Amino acid sequence: MSTTPDRRALVIGASKGLGLVLVGELARRGWHVIATARQDGDELRAHADASNGRLTVESLEMNSPEQLAALRERLADHRLDLLFVNAAIDRGDLPITEVPTDMFTEVMITNALSPLRALETLRPLVVPGGTVAVMSSEQGSISRNTEDGYELYKASKAALNQLMRSYATRHADDGHTKLLVDPGHNRTGLGGFDAPLAPEESVPAVVDVLEAQAGAPGLRFLDRHGEPVPW
Repeated sequence: MSTTPDRRALVIGASKGLGLVLVGELARRGWHVIATARQDGDELRAHADASNGRLTVESLEMNSPEQLAALRERLADHRLDLLFVNAAIDRGDLPITEVPTDMFTEVMITNALSPLRALETLRPLVVPGGTVAVMSSEQGSISRNTEDGYELYKASKAALNQLMRSYATRHADDGHTKLLVDPGHNRTGLGGFDAPLAPEESVPAVVDVLEAQAGAPGLRFLDRHGEPVPW
């Protein structure tokens, strides 16, 4: 990842929660950031208006391959030091035996399939030595799955991690740093408002990890302290 003042990032899924704080932190550090929102991006657009041009907003429904392709065309003249996919959903704490098929499909498409589609579609915009990263979760760690609950969400993040391993194998020689990042359990709409961490605490540490890992070969699954998360 470049250390010049012209560092550029694209963050997929930035209308709220961790994504919103992430784009703000990157812009604060001098990055030029393109952030995507599906529709409810009023707060994100307000951030962009106050950013002195460091933050711009693009509309994107990540689950649409057509919209991903259109975004790539709109950004064809851009070169990115960082491509970060943050978007994810949760549909509550149902035992897997009670999860409707359409809910299972929706969560798996949004949390596992679509992030990899986004990476494959947009990776040509990433410069040699740039970083391709996805927001994962400790809940995707199979070896740490020792407590009941949130079976579908855990499965979707484990699937995401596995697909990212396949992505890293397929593109082993592309010169990109590849990261799965566990930001910890944050107080967001996704993480719940009784979670121990505030995004304003965890996200600067996440950006520290992104910047510290720049240029490192291979794929790493790291927490916000830069420590490996077991698969």
